[in-house]
Amino acid sequence: MTPDEYCQQKAAASGSSFYYSFLFLPPERRRAITALYAYCREIDDVVDEVSDPGVAQAKLAWWAGEIDALYAGRPGHPVTRALAPHVATFDLKRERLLQVLEGMQMDLQQTRYLDFAGLQRYCHLVAGVVGELAAGIFGAAQESTYEYARQLGLALQLVNIVRDVGEDARRGRIYLPLEDLQRFGVRAADLLAGRYAEGFEPLMRFEAERARGFYRAALAALAPEERKAQRPGLIMGAIYATLLDEIERERFRVLHQRIALTPLRKLWIAWRTWVFPPAIGRPGA
Repeated sequence: MTPDEYCQQKAAASGSSFYYSFLFLPPERRRAITALYAYCREIDDVVDEVSDPGVAQAKLAWWAGEIDALYAGRPGHPVTRALAPHVATFDLKRERLLQVLEGMQMDLQQTRYLDFAGLQRYCHLVAGVVGELAAGIFGAAQESTYEYARQLGLALQLVNIVRDVGEDARRGRIYLPLEDLQRFGVRAADLLAGRYAEGFEPLMRFEAERARGFYRAALAALAPEERKAQRPGLIMGAIYATLLDEIERERFRVLHQRIALTPLRKLWIAWRTWVFPPAIGRPGA
């Protein structure tokens, strides 16, 4: 199996919405973004699948060394070998790859966030920075496009948090800021026990609108002449906007189930957004 095939398999097996945003890209850009996505999956899997925090820390430290090896011209892992041809072509900065790793390390050290400022820093590292890297791969030509990418990354990560409240709670993690829980009268114990407290739905509506605010800010920051190149990100935005609408229609009943879009629906949204990228505002379902 070649490094590119390894990354392709990693991306396809995940079932992630990101996979659908890659489908229409030219081959070189598709290989680059697939390798970047595989890197994110590898380090995210360390956090999610390794139960011993010490072992997880050691694995993430190994990945930090592997990034150093990549930029020293001697990558060893299939993912870094797949990334290697694209580092110079798409200006994949070492510090950005390490920032993503830093965000994953936060998951091993922190299971609560007191306020949105703290959560926003985490979201920037694990999603906003990935957005910046992806925007470069897609062909960003203006600095404002990186601001769009950062805002979009925040929006997507916040939707992830809304979708995964129950799943994260079962792992002992609560990403919703504690100040927000207090504002709506929801206790951390309710989330950990999977109980729908009286203030849960208003809390989740608040978080959903926060995500939509970042999504609108992202679209507003993207120059019209940049929209064609950035269609993969716009596809992600459209898929996640539709998912958030679906979660809202289900009244945010996410503590006991994972609400998701079907692969066919994601493919339809991807094709429609590729052909008709949004000018501004939020695309519908």
